[in-house]
Amino acid sequence: MDWLGSSDYVFAREVLQRGVAAVYLIAFISAIDQFPALLGERGLLPVTRFLRFSYARRQPTIFRWRYSDRLLIGICTGGGVVAAALVAGLPQLTAPWLTTVLFLLIWGAYLSIVNVGQTFYGFGWESLLCEAGFTVAWLGSATTSVPWTAIFLTRWLVFRLEFGAGMIKMRGGREWRDLTALYYHHETQPMPGPFSRQAHLLPKWFHRFEVLGNHFAQLVVPFFLFAPQPVASIAAAIVILTQLWLIVTGNFAWLNWITVILAASAISDPVVHAVIPAWPAHGTDAGMPIWYAVPVLAASVLLVYLSWWPARNLLARNQLMNASFNRWHLVNAYGAFGTVTKTRFEIVIEGTDDPAGGSWKEYEFHGKPGDPARVPRWFAPYHLRLDWLMWFLALGAPGDWFDVLLARLLAADRRVLRLLRIDPFAGRAPAAVRARVYRYRFATRAEKRATGLVWIREDRGLYAPARRARVR
Repeated sequence: MDWLGSSDYVFAREVLQRGVAAVYLIAFISAIDQFPALLGERGLLPVTRFLRFSYARRQPTIFRWRYSDRLLIGICTGGGVVAAALVAGLPQLTAPWLTTVLFLLIWGAYLSIVNVGQTFYGFGWESLLCEAGFTVAWLGSATTSVPWTAIFLTRWLVFRLEFGAGMIKMRGGREWRDLTALYYHHETQPMPGPFSRQAHLLPKWFHRFEVLGNHFAQLVVPFFLFAPQPVASIAAAIVILTQLWLIVTGNFAWLNWITVILAASAISDPVVHAVIPAWPAHGTDAGMPIWYAVPVLAASVLLVYLSWWPARNLLARNQLMNASFNRWHLVNAYGAFGTVTKTRFEIVIEGTDDPAGGSWKEYEFHGKPGDPARVPRWFAPYHLRLDWLMWFLALGAPGDWFDVLLARLLAADRRVLRLLRIDPFAGRAPAAVRARVYRYRFATRAEKRATGLVWIREDRGLYAPARRARVR
């Protein structure tokens, strides 16, 4: 079945396979670091309790039969080793079935985690990673040509990712239509980065230009991903450049990083050769054995069939954002920031070792704002799940895990404390904990010069009253 293969997308295959595998490696490391404290046997939302519900037991997950923290770490370790091998490109040097099987293994392992991850794994980029892993599994290896169906379906994924986000914005808040959304976004986004303040302080005319550029990149450019070359490669370059700006000015876990990787599906070898002459203009036309072509075609037909629901969603008036239409997280609907928060509130957790309730000290998170003098750090593509949920909590989202978090801090739970940047009690149990709400905004240039502060904050009162340790 030589007609199924192409010799013009070897570069795209290298980027897609190694890049997606690298994101899986980060995701498995993140799970080892955070899952036991958040969702483990003694987590804030224990998987063992979740699996008592019939809905949970119907999900495709290894843990439906048994969960333990040791099993979770074992699966993540094994998945990380496989992902690292794919990043190194070792399986890709052998028969194509091995590369496919290994990608399906890490997809299945991570799918098992996502399907029991509850609210801590309820982000669109979790489904995106699952879909990306399954799709690039069918790109073959160095011993075969690149299946054009897998390349096309990866572009279809990028199209849904970008166009879906653009349509959500147009159907969402007025700020996207009147071009004012970026007056607020850099300051109020879930987890600002080190350059977010500088971006926020840019002139308003520049922010309006940013919104126009975003609309062009998300509503017009995606259609050209399917155009002949070199137009498709130019469209991919525009997508990549806009994602790099988001990487510089924010901290959206691996969302922007994997979008850059997936956009490479539209870049052909002749275009790469024109920019980097050392890269061959065409790959070797190795052909494709029928024993591999048949499952590639079967998987492609499955993905095309599953595309009906997200395609219809793109045209729906009540468009769903970040929705999965099947339990396998394949061919999903995507989108982000249909509305932009205009005021930033932060929940600050405090503790005291004074039984009388004096001298409150703040717990500090790694990513979310706390100390007004601290410049935000870069963490993406690593995902700080607790920090993100604290942002949603301040917006009024339900947080059945938050009371448990306070109880764990009151007990000086070591696993939970490891999720924080600063424990003001150095591992000792406090006498009481509480939470307050603050209004945060970036300091102006004049305020920064006068005070040295990055953030100006205003106390808005108590969020959770003091919880005290039980007297034994």
